[in-house]
Amino acid sequence: MAECDCTDALTGVAWTSSQNSCPKEYKIITTTADGSSANFTKGFGKSGCFLCVSALILKENPQGDIVSEIQLLADKSPLPLGYSFINEFLDSKVTVSKKKRLCVKRVPFSEADTAVFDIKLTVKSKQIVPSYTCIGELNGFIIWCKKGQLSRPKPKPSPKTRAINKEMSELSLERETLGVFNQVRQGAPQPRLGKRRSTLEAKDTIYNSENIYGISAMDGVPFVLHPRYEKPLTVVPSAFVGSVQIMSQTDIESKYGYSFVTEKSAATRPPPTPS
Repeated sequence: MAECDCTDALTGVAWTSSQNSCPKEYKIITTTADGSSANFTKGFGKSGCFLCVSALILKENPQGDIVSEIQLLADKSPLPLGYSFINEFLDSKVTVSKKKRLCVKRVPFSEADTAVFDIKLTVKSKQIVPSYTCIGELNGFIIWCKKGQLSRPKPKPSPKTRAINKEMSELSLERETLGVFNQVRQGAPQPRLGKRRSTLEAKDTIYNSENIYGISAMDGVPFVLHPRYEKPLTVVPSAFVGSVQIMSQTDIESKYGYSFVTEKSAATRPPPTPS
Protein backbone atom coordinates (compact mmCIF):
# COMPACT_ATOMS: atom_id res chain seq x y z
CA MET A 1 0.00 0.00 0.00
CA ALA A 2 1.58 3.25 -1.17
CA GLU A 3 1.95 6.39 0.94
CA CYS A 4 -0.17 9.41 -0.01
CA ASP A 5 -0.29 13.03 1.02
CA CYS A 6 -2.43 13.30 4.14
CA THR A 7 -4.10 16.49 2.84
CA ASP A 8 -5.77 14.45 0.03
CA ALA A 9 -7.63 12.08 2.38
CA LEU A 10 -11.42 12.11 2.12
CA THR A 11 -13.39 13.46 5.06
CA GLY A 12 -16.82 12.28 3.91
CA VAL A 13 -18.90 10.41 1.28
CA ALA A 14 -22.58 11.14 0.57
CA TRP A 15 -25.51 10.90 -1.87
CA THR A 16 -26.81 14.03 -3.62
CA SER A 17 -29.53 14.79 -6.18
CA SER A 18 -27.68 17.48 -8.15
CA GLN A 19 -25.02 20.13 -7.96
CA ASN A 20 -27.54 22.47 -6.32
CA SER A 21 -28.18 20.12 -3.40
CA CYS A 22 -24.52 19.14 -3.04
CA PRO A 23 -22.79 20.95 -0.10
CA LYS A 24 -19.98 23.31 -1.06
CA GLU A 25 -17.33 21.22 0.70
CA TYR A 26 -18.28 18.16 -1.41
CA LYS A 27 -17.42 17.31 -5.01
CA ILE A 28 -20.08 15.54 -7.04
CA ILE A 29 -19.14 12.53 -9.25
CA THR A 30 -21.19 13.02 -12.42
CA THR A 31 -19.28 10.75 -14.84
CA THR A 32 -17.62 7.34 -14.68
CA ALA A 33 -13.98 6.60 -15.46
CA ASP A 34 -14.90 5.82 -19.09
CA GLY A 35 -16.99 8.98 -19.55
CA SER A 36 -20.51 7.58 -19.01
CA SER A 37 -23.14 9.24 -16.83
CA ALA A 38 -22.77 8.34 -13.14
CA ASN A 39 -26.49 8.78 -12.31
CA PHE A 40 -27.59 5.86 -10.10
CA THR A 41 -31.30 6.60 -10.76
CA LYS A 42 -32.20 5.44 -14.26
CA GLY A 43 -35.46 6.04 -16.07
CA PHE A 44 -37.38 8.81 -17.86
CA GLY A 45 -38.46 11.75 -15.71
CA LYS A 46 -36.68 10.58 -12.57
CA SER A 47 -34.45 12.89 -10.53
CA GLY A 48 -30.74 12.22 -10.36
CA CYS A 49 -28.83 10.43 -7.63
CA PHE A 50 -25.04 10.84 -7.55
CA LEU A 51 -22.20 10.05 -5.22
CA CYS A 52 -20.19 12.96 -3.84
CA VAL A 53 -17.01 13.10 -1.79
CA SER A 54 -15.67 15.76 0.54
CA ALA A 55 -13.04 18.12 -0.78
CA LEU A 56 -12.27 19.76 2.58
CA ILE A 57 -8.52 20.29 3.00
CA LEU A 58 -7.20 18.87 6.24
CA LYS A 59 -4.81 21.81 6.65
CA GLU A 60 -7.87 23.92 7.46
CA ASN A 61 -9.17 21.41 10.03
CA PRO A 62 -6.30 19.18 11.25
CA GLN A 63 -8.38 17.94 14.20
CA GLY A 64 -11.22 16.61 12.03
CA ASP A 65 -12.15 13.05 11.06
CA ILE A 66 -11.16 11.24 7.87
CA VAL A 67 -12.60 8.25 6.01
CA SER A 68 -10.39 5.28 6.80
CA GLU A 69 -12.59 2.48 5.35
CA ILE A 70 -15.59 2.11 3.01
CA GLN A 71 -17.86 -0.93 2.47
CA LEU A 72 -20.93 -1.89 0.44
CA LEU A 73 -23.34 -3.89 2.60
CA ALA A 74 -26.19 -6.11 1.45
CA ASP A 75 -29.68 -5.60 2.83
CA LYS A 76 -30.18 -6.75 6.45
CA SER A 77 -26.41 -7.10 6.97
CA PRO A 78 -25.38 -5.78 10.40
CA LEU A 79 -23.52 -2.49 10.42
CA PRO A 80 -19.85 -3.14 11.40
CA LEU A 81 -18.54 -1.59 14.60
CA GLY A 82 -17.37 1.98 14.04
CA TYR A 83 -19.14 2.32 10.66
CA SER A 84 -22.05 4.56 9.69
CA PHE A 85 -24.20 4.89 6.55
CA ILE A 86 -23.18 7.77 4.28
CA ASN A 87 -25.13 11.04 4.40
CA GLU A 88 -27.95 11.86 1.97
CA PHE A 89 -28.36 15.34 0.49
CA LEU A 90 -31.39 14.47 -1.69
CA ASP A 91 -34.60 16.06 -2.87
CA SER A 92 -37.73 14.95 -1.07
CA LYS A 93 -38.93 12.91 -4.06
CA VAL A 94 -35.61 11.01 -4.45
CA THR A 95 -34.90 7.78 -2.58
CA VAL A 96 -31.83 5.53 -2.56
CA SER A 97 -32.18 1.77 -3.01
CA LYS A 98 -31.86 -0.09 0.28
CA LYS A 99 -30.87 -3.41 -1.30
CA LYS A 100 -27.26 -2.39 -0.92
CA ARG A 101 -25.98 0.48 1.19
CA LEU A 102 -22.66 2.24 1.37
CA CYS A 103 -21.12 2.76 4.82
CA VAL A 104 -17.86 4.38 5.91
CA LYS A 105 -15.64 4.34 8.95
CA ARG A 106 -14.50 7.79 10.08
CA VAL A 107 -11.72 8.20 12.65
CA PRO A 108 -9.79 11.22 13.99
CA PHE A 109 -6.95 12.22 11.73
CA SER A 110 -4.40 11.96 14.57
CA GLU A 111 -5.34 8.29 15.17
CA ALA A 112 -5.53 7.11 11.53
CA ASP A 113 -2.85 5.06 9.77
CA THR A 114 -4.69 4.45 6.48
CA ALA A 115 -7.29 6.50 4.62
CA VAL A 116 -9.49 6.57 1.51
CA PHE A 117 -8.16 9.15 -0.96
CA ASP A 118 -10.52 8.86 -3.95
CA ILE A 119 -13.61 7.09 -5.35
CA LYS A 120 -14.21 6.21 -8.99
CA LEU A 121 -17.08 4.51 -10.84
CA THR A 122 -17.06 2.23 -13.87
CA VAL A 123 -19.80 0.56 -15.89
CA LYS A 124 -20.30 -3.05 -14.80
CA SER A 125 -17.72 -5.55 -16.19
CA LYS A 126 -16.19 -3.10 -18.67
CA GLN A 127 -13.10 -1.56 -17.07
CA ILE A 128 -10.57 -2.11 -14.27
CA VAL A 129 -9.10 0.92 -12.52
CA PRO A 130 -5.37 0.37 -11.71
CA SER A 131 -4.23 0.94 -8.08
CA TYR A 132 -7.87 1.11 -6.94
CA THR A 133 -9.74 -1.44 -4.79
CA CYS A 134 -13.12 -2.75 -5.88
CA ILE A 135 -15.85 -2.12 -3.32
CA GLY A 136 -18.71 -3.81 -5.14
CA GLU A 137 -21.55 -3.39 -7.67
CA LEU A 138 -24.56 -1.10 -7.17
CA ASN A 139 -27.27 -0.33 -9.78
CA GLY A 140 -25.03 -1.35 -12.67
CA PHE A 141 -21.93 0.56 -11.49
CA ILE A 142 -18.74 -0.81 -9.99
CA ILE A 143 -17.47 1.32 -7.09
CA TRP A 144 -13.70 1.63 -6.69
CA CYS A 145 -11.72 3.35 -3.94
CA LYS A 146 -8.07 4.36 -3.61
CA LYS A 147 -6.61 3.56 -0.20
CA GLY A 148 -3.14 4.23 1.14
CA GLN A 149 -0.93 4.92 4.10
CA LEU A 150 -0.93 8.42 5.55
CA SER A 151 2.32 10.26 4.99
CA ARG A 152 2.88 12.70 7.82
CA PRO A 153 5.89 15.00 8.23
CA LYS A 154 8.37 13.51 10.69
CA PRO A 155 8.95 15.59 13.81
CA LYS A 156 12.39 17.02 14.34
CA PRO A 157 14.39 15.11 16.93
CA SER A 158 14.96 17.04 20.13
CA PRO A 159 18.48 17.07 21.56
CA LYS A 160 18.99 14.75 24.50
CA THR A 161 20.30 16.24 27.73
CA ARG A 162 23.40 14.58 29.13
CA ALA A 163 23.51 13.57 32.77
CA ILE A 164 26.47 15.21 34.56
CA ASN A 165 27.61 13.88 37.89
CA LYS A 166 28.43 16.10 40.84
CA GLU A 167 32.21 16.09 40.27
CA MET A 168 31.86 17.15 36.62
CA SER A 169 29.35 19.89 37.45
CA GLU A 170 31.79 21.38 39.98
CA LEU A 171 34.46 21.58 37.25
CA SER A 172 32.16 23.44 34.86
CA LEU A 173 33.24 27.01 34.12
CA GLU A 174 29.88 27.96 32.63
CA ARG A 175 28.33 29.53 35.73
CA GLU A 176 31.51 31.34 36.77
CA THR A 177 32.14 32.73 33.29
CA LEU A 178 28.50 33.81 33.00
CA GLY A 179 28.79 35.59 36.35
CA VAL A 180 31.84 37.55 35.19
CA PHE A 181 30.03 38.47 31.96
CA ASN A 182 27.06 39.82 33.93
CA GLN A 183 29.37 41.80 36.19
CA VAL A 184 30.94 43.46 33.17
CA ARG A 185 27.53 44.37 31.76
CA GLN A 186 26.29 45.81 35.05
CA GLY A 187 29.49 47.74 35.76
CA ALA A 188 30.33 45.68 38.86
CA PRO A 189 33.98 45.61 40.02
CA GLN A 190 36.08 42.97 38.32
CA PRO A 191 37.57 40.12 40.35
CA ARG A 192 41.21 40.63 41.25
CA LEU A 193 43.45 38.84 38.78
CA GLY A 194 47.05 37.70 38.99
CA LYS A 195 50.04 39.83 38.07
CA ARG A 196 50.53 38.05 34.74
CA ARG A 197 46.91 38.63 33.73
CA SER A 198 47.14 42.29 34.76
CA THR A 199 50.17 42.67 32.50
CA LEU A 200 48.26 41.16 29.61
CA GLU A 201 45.38 43.57 30.16
CA ALA A 202 47.73 46.50 30.01
CA LYS A 203 49.29 45.32 26.73
CA ASP A 204 46.22 43.97 24.92
CA THR A 205 42.98 45.94 24.53
CA ILE A 206 40.99 42.72 24.14
CA TYR A 207 40.80 42.55 27.94
CA ASN A 208 39.51 46.08 28.23
CA SER A 209 36.37 46.11 30.41
CA GLU A 210 34.64 48.32 27.87
CA ASN A 211 34.85 45.57 25.26
CA ILE A 212 32.54 42.89 26.65
CA TYR A 213 32.89 40.79 23.48
CA GLY A 214 36.64 40.45 24.01
CA ILE A 215 36.37 38.69 27.36
CA SER A 216 38.27 35.43 27.54
CA ALA A 217 36.73 32.25 28.87
CA MET A 218 39.51 32.15 31.50
CA ASP A 219 38.66 35.56 32.98
CA GLY A 220 37.81 35.32 36.64
CA VAL A 221 39.34 31.84 37.05
CA PRO A 222 41.75 32.00 40.04
CA PHE A 223 45.28 30.74 39.53
CA VAL A 224 46.07 28.29 42.32
CA LEU A 225 48.28 25.25 42.68
CA HIS A 226 46.83 21.80 42.97
CA PRO A 227 46.78 20.62 46.60
CA ARG A 228 49.07 17.76 45.56
CA TYR A 229 51.90 20.22 44.92
CA GLU A 230 51.42 22.35 48.02
CA LYS A 231 54.01 21.54 50.72
CA PRO A 232 53.69 22.75 54.29
CA LEU A 233 56.29 25.26 55.53
CA THR A 234 59.01 23.66 57.67
CA VAL A 235 60.51 25.49 60.61
CA VAL A 236 64.28 25.94 60.23
CA PRO A 237 66.14 25.15 63.48
CA SER A 238 67.84 28.12 65.07
CA ALA A 239 71.12 26.17 65.35
CA PHE A 240 71.24 25.82 61.58
CA VAL A 241 70.59 29.50 61.11
CA GLY A 242 73.46 30.38 63.49
CA SER A 243 75.93 28.20 61.58
CA VAL A 244 75.38 30.06 58.33
CA GLN A 245 78.46 32.16 57.49
CA ILE A 246 77.71 35.57 56.10
CA MET A 247 80.41 36.64 53.59
CA SER A 248 81.11 40.03 52.11
CA GLN A 249 81.64 40.67 48.43
CA THR A 250 85.43 40.83 48.90
CA ASP A 251 85.46 37.50 50.73
CA ILE A 252 83.41 35.92 47.97
CA GLU A 253 85.69 37.27 45.20
CA SER A 254 88.88 36.16 46.99
CA LYS A 255 87.52 32.70 47.76
CA TYR A 256 85.91 31.96 44.45
CA GLY A 257 88.04 34.17 42.19
CA TYR A 258 89.35 32.61 38.98
CA SER A 259 91.96 34.21 36.70
CA PHE A 260 91.21 32.25 33.51
CA VAL A 261 95.02 31.84 32.87
CA THR A 262 94.59 28.46 31.21
CA GLU A 263 91.95 29.74 28.87
CA LYS A 264 93.97 32.81 27.93
CA SER A 265 97.13 30.77 27.17
CA ALA A 266 95.06 28.41 25.05
CA ALA A 267 93.67 31.34 23.11
CA THR A 268 97.15 32.75 22.34
CA ARG A 269 98.56 29.37 21.29
CA PRO A 270 99.11 29.20 17.45
CA PRO A 271 96.88 26.75 15.61
CA PRO A 272 98.43 23.43 14.62
CA THR A 273 99.91 23.16 11.12
CA PRO A 274 99.10 20.25 8.84
CA SER A 275 101.95 17.69 8.66
